Amino acid sequence: MILADKIINERKKLGWSQEELADKLDVSRQSVSKWESMQATPDLNRVLKMAEIFGVTTDYLLKDEIEEIPTNVIVQDTVSTKEELRSVSMEEANTYLNLVEDTAPKTALGVSLCIASPVFLMFRSAFESIGIMNDAASTVFSLSALLIMVAIAVFIFIMTGKKLDVYKYLEETNIETAYGVDGMVREKKSRFEGKHSMFVAIGVILCIVAVIPVFATALFTDAQNEHATTYAVGVLLLIIAAGVNMIVRAGSIMDSYKKLLQEGDYTPEGKKVSKTVGKIAAIYWPLVVAGYLAWSFITMRWDTTWIVWPVAGVLFGAVAGIVRTFNKD
Repeated sequence: MILADKIINERKKLGWSQEELADKLDVSRQSVSKWESMQATPDLNRVLKMAEIFGVTTDYLLKDEIEEIPTNVIVQDTVSTKEELRSVSMEEANTYLNLVEDTAPKTALGVSLCIASPVFLMFRSAFESIGIMNDAASTVFSLSALLIMVAIAVFIFIMTGKKLDVYKYLEETNIETAYGVDGMVREKKSRFEGKHSMFVAIGVILCIVAVIPVFATALFTDAQNEHATTYAVGVLLLIIAAGVNMIVRAGSIMDSYKKLLQEGDYTPEGKKVSKTVGKIAAIYWPLVVAGYLAWSFITMRWDTTWIVWPVAGVLFGAVAGIVRTFNKD
């Protein structure tokens, strides 16, 4: 076993992120990343310090032929933090990454369908004005379209979720990767970072410019023309649906790399916080759905009640942020 893999294994045994190990060695996270990806080699002083921190000998770290920690070595630092780690093989990691690449566009489509589902209600008056259908027919058609789009989205979420359920442990359990997995994932992540940045940037820009139709309608049409404003909101939702699609697609793939590398929200500490956020979400979102449906069916103002979703999304983001802040220590 080479030095890079030994550093990765010992770090993960202690449940540390690259940042945490870097702090203890007084180096940058990038330095640790380069050591683990074999792009650089630590100097002797750093090796000595790592041996002390990990509770192993320098021979174990430096000699490739020594695969396991000698039994006569007392690993003092890991006794209190020893924990059963879930092993991830190269085949398992590749299967998971390929599955995420396949399901990410489908999940993104489901999210877009949910966002765009009220659009037919927004254009309901247009159907009536051009004589395609009367008021009752346009209402039935628009509501049916909304429910069908949401139903398709739910079907997508259930099917993709079922496929990914087997890898749920990556979000909940501390893992250790087999030889070569860490380097393979880092290489794929590095190649994807440019595409990820581009997708997120375009997605955010689309979400920002989505309000232009609403502003333009307010400025250039009669203030009493309610239909024009409603149409503008419909266009806004379509643009946001496209932007969020790109963000979700790129984010899902990037998260798959972070889960295997235990970075970002998927460090051992981050996983503990995510469990708490997940419990809150299990109560929060059903209440939001119930409130949305109750308000919509009571008022029958589906063209207005959609506002619940962006507000609920922003509010949940704030709640998750508060939970993470209080769990930092």
